[in-house]
Amino acid sequence: MGDSGESVSPSVIPLTDGDADDAPPKDKGLWRDLVAYWILGLCNNYGYVVMLTAAHDILKDLEEGDDHAKSALGNNCHKLSTGAILLADILPALAVKSIASFFPLAKHIRIFLCVVAAAAGFLLTAFATVQWVLFLGVISTSFSSGLGEATFLAYATYFNKNVISTWSSGTGGAGIAGSLSYTGLTELGLTPKTTILIMLVVPALEAVAFWVLLRHKDTSKPALPEEAEGKEIDYSTLPEEERPLENWSQRLRYIPSLFIYMIPLILVYLLEYFINQGLFELLYFPGIWLSQSGQYRWYQVIYQIGVFISRSSVNLIQFRHVWIMAVLQFVNVVYFTFEAVYFFTPSIWIIFVLILWEGLLGGGGYVNTFYRLQTEVPAARREYAMMVTSISDSVGIALAGVAAIPSHNAICDLPVPDRLL
Repeated sequence: MGDSGESVSPSVIPLTDGDADDAPPKDKGLWRDLVAYWILGLCNNYGYVVMLTAAHDILKDLEEGDDHAKSALGNNCHKLSTGAILLADILPALAVKSIASFFPLAKHIRIFLCVVAAAAGFLLTAFATVQWVLFLGVISTSFSSGLGEATFLAYATYFNKNVISTWSSGTGGAGIAGSLSYTGLTELGLTPKTTILIMLVVPALEAVAFWVLLRHKDTSKPALPEEAEGKEIDYSTLPEEERPLENWSQRLRYIPSLFIYMIPLILVYLLEYFINQGLFELLYFPGIWLSQSGQYRWYQVIYQIGVFISRSSVNLIQFRHVWIMAVLQFVNVVYFTFEAVYFFTPSIWIIFVLILWEGLLGGGGYVNTFYRLQTEVPAARREYAMMVTSISDSVGIALAGVAAIPSHNAICDLPVPDRLL
């Protein structure tokens, strides 16, 4: 029916009328794309997570012996806050995502840069002897993660829609793998340097998944709906809102139409990372089986478990209204802020459950946003929409880092609660 030469809209291309012989053959190689995207999601976010997991230890070393950096809470409260590490870990990613959408996909060049930058980040961090080299390693890792996310999400528009699910699940898995591997290897007695050098296997795995496992697509033309694969489309006959974006002016004018996806996701990430990097360190239960550093690390692990579960759930349940998750995340911010000031929660297990819930909301906001883009945005504009919207989580995280530092320090300056005396 599509061979008559008549141009039709991708959104209304007629399918077969029931003849089994005309039905598209089952894609037996689809598993390669799905598995590859899971691995790519894992590798892309792994280094970023490792840097945040190590944030408390990095700050402890930086502030060693600096009495002016301690607050009335003594060793329980670092005045700089882990929000400083968060900013170093997210601003480069935000910068590269902001400009990536205005340049050709050039997937092979981009991923080569991602792999090299990820490896350089681990090497610089491992061999750092001064602070600026350490932060250069964090920046290199952030650059790799940001460029990778913008590129892989845009490239996903040329594949089966379920690669978004496996990508999101892989990024959630990175949270668990990154936090547990760093904590586990150091607990086994390995030095931080040795631990980080072992992690060089991750960018190598990313390269294998992309250039060996993934089946590559032609990106010289805009993506088509799955039912239009192999058909010729005359884009000039389509409605204006379904045509490809041909120049920078059109791309800039298109961005406001994506705010319905971007703003709720920005808010979700702003609120959850305000909790993670501004309040986690202050949620302290003295006299239990975990030290303060141990409590902080387990907060991060439990949060990442929640993220992994929700990022892997989109094929089972979808939410169109991501703004509801932002509202619920705001409730979490209120609770954790009052807890950091008044210490009224009787058990750390309640905090564990609430942190798991926080992670579920954050991961759900991410995967449902990009799943909606994959299914709702016209195919010819989907690649660009993915790249632009990928900025959202980084914007939210950067704003959270800025807000977390003064808020954290203000709480640190409050009188010591009776529970901590």
